[in-house]
Amino acid sequence: MRFRLPLIPHFSHTPPDKPLATQSLRVLIVTGIFPPDIGGPATYVPSMAGELVKRGHRVRVVTLSDRLDHDDGSYAFPVRRIRRGLFKPWRFLLTVAAILREGRQAQVLYVNGLYLEAVVANWFARKPMVQKIVGDWAWERAANKGWTEDNFEEFQKRRHEPKVGLLKALRTFCVRRADTIIAPSRYLARAVAGWGVAGGKITVVYNAVETPAAAQPLPIPLTTRVNIGTASRLIPLKQIDHLIAALKDCDGMGLVIIGDGPERERLEDIALANRVAERVYFAGQLSQKETVALMSACDLFVLNSTHEGFSHVILEAMSVGLPVVATAVGGTPELVRDGENGVLIAPNSNGALAKTLRGLVASVETRRRLTRAGLETARQFVQATMIESTEGVLNKASDLGQKRLTQ
Repeated sequence: MRFRLPLIPHFSHTPPDKPLATQSLRVLIVTGIFPPDIGGPATYVPSMAGELVKRGHRVRVVTLSDRLDHDDGSYAFPVRRIRRGLFKPWRFLLTVAAILREGRQAQVLYVNGLYLEAVVANWFARKPMVQKIVGDWAWERAANKGWTEDNFEEFQKRRHEPKVGLLKALRTFCVRRADTIIAPSRYLARAVAGWGVAGGKITVVYNAVETPAAAQPLPIPLTTRVNIGTASRLIPLKQIDHLIAALKDCDGMGLVIIGDGPERERLEDIALANRVAERVYFAGQLSQKETVALMSACDLFVLNSTHEGFSHVILEAMSVGLPVVATAVGGTPELVRDGENGVLIAPNSNGALAKTLRGLVASVETRRRLTRAGLETARQFVQATMIESTEGVLNKASDLGQKRLTQ
């Protein structure tokens, strides 16, 4: 079965072959996580900030941090850290004050987290504001607190109890105060539009992957003849428990799990209960370089999530030549074309998962064909295009701010 995503014509997009003319900008980037934190924004923000500096822009970063004694001298831009563990109301006020102080000379705010703090600060600063939305933080917080069992789509449609309704109202309040929203997939752009943001204010800028330098694959401490790789935070929506259970029906197959999180102990117990513990390797949290090196040693890559906004790790897997199996959820079908550059399966379809894995292991030619197509796909999601498109959005926002000043 082929999964297709309908085209969504109403969201703006900067064509990669026609980059906008640029000007030197003063940009304040606001983010909730930054190295040594691990996660998408912690990888994206320093990379994007560094590239903007290389292009002649002046960038400053405000972030939360577990510690304040980091040596940030290696960055080409100043980093202002606020201690994450502070009493939250006090931390909120300090963050708002830091955004105001660091953003005094900025021409545009680029918000990648701490949305409410940025919106409150900008109530006074009156700067053009671009927000990058990679998910629904109201849903994530409600799910983490056990206030909802809804999946992403159900959460958007249903009415909820007041405390959850307040989270949704705050999320909507924040996104509507942005001049432009950057979404990394049409799927997320459609979700943001559902929060009452006009389609013309939403720009889709796909995430990108750097072509990895040739690296020696890390050894896998398993004796299995074929190894599946997966990489994610170990949380329920990634459904790694289903992947472990599928090993029972896949003789001679091992599983390499890259990442850490609250589910790890439970997943280790599941491997023991299913009598496949000797075929499962928990690699733990690795650096991006180590992750790519360990993935390179695998034979297949699987992402069995129930939700993905747009998966950067799938691009990484494709870029190192791994055939990809993924669930047809969220923005994944915008990246994986079933039967062409990967295999899509329905979520919560454990029988289909095991069957698909057995079929790919049995067919070397299919794996080679998917590998070739996946490599070609990864080459289309290049850093230069993402940077140029983002730069164009920031320039447009700055121009909007100049027009406001002259009105």
